[in-house]
Amino acid sequence: MSQEMRTRRNFPSEKTTRGQPRPLGAMFFKMNSASSLLPEYLEHKGMILRRWEPGDEAVLSCAIERNVEHLRPWMPWIAEEPLNLAKRRVLIEEWERAWRQGGDVVLGVFDGTEVAGGCGLHRRRGPFGLDIGYWIDKDHLRRGLGTEIARVLTTTALLIPGVTFTEIHHDKANIASGRIPRRLGYDFVGESIDGKMAPGEVGIDWAWRMESADWNRLRQNSAF
Repeated sequence: MSQEMRTRRNFPSEKTTRGQPRPLGAMFFKMNSASSLLPEYLEHKGMILRRWEPGDEAVLSCAIERNVEHLRPWMPWIAEEPLNLAKRRVLIEEWERAWRQGGDVVLGVFDGTEVAGGCGLHRRRGPFGLDIGYWIDKDHLRRGLGTEIARVLTTTALLIPGVTFTEIHHDKANIASGRIPRRLGYDFVGESIDGKMAPGEVGIDWAWRMESADWNRLRQNSAF
């Protein structure tokens, strides 16, 4: 679980009519007509990543309830759970409003009809960078899903005009999360004191970065 999905109220995206699917090998995504909006729908290897929308509150609440203890060591927002459906809807509406204003996009990860996790792209690194965040459902662990999600989001982010790099952040103690950027070829760029925000953390942020040119080279040299 990356640092960008640890932040409070920033955790856990088929329903859209904007744009046409764009093929990227085995991946499809729909770009929005408004260039400032981050992609809201992606498909890859049977997975669907789509933006959470009002009306999803019951599905999202069930997914979080199922994963509370699994996520508690790394996700500060778990301390605020459980949210009732009305508050969950307000939260989803906040995400939607921020996205429509050109901000972050918060996505659910679906394996068929099952929620397999959550992820997002976050505008926290200035005008040229995007952070990638993710969490994986406890019943979908050890399938390589986290790596595939990060791979899809890296490719998608670096195709957005003006974006030249992506970053993944996680607490130093979260060894499992750190394996994902390492596996994808991200460069480790250092650590910094971040404060202990969840029970399993040591309060040291590890940062990983992928430059667009490096990602293009890696994709050319391996099957996506």
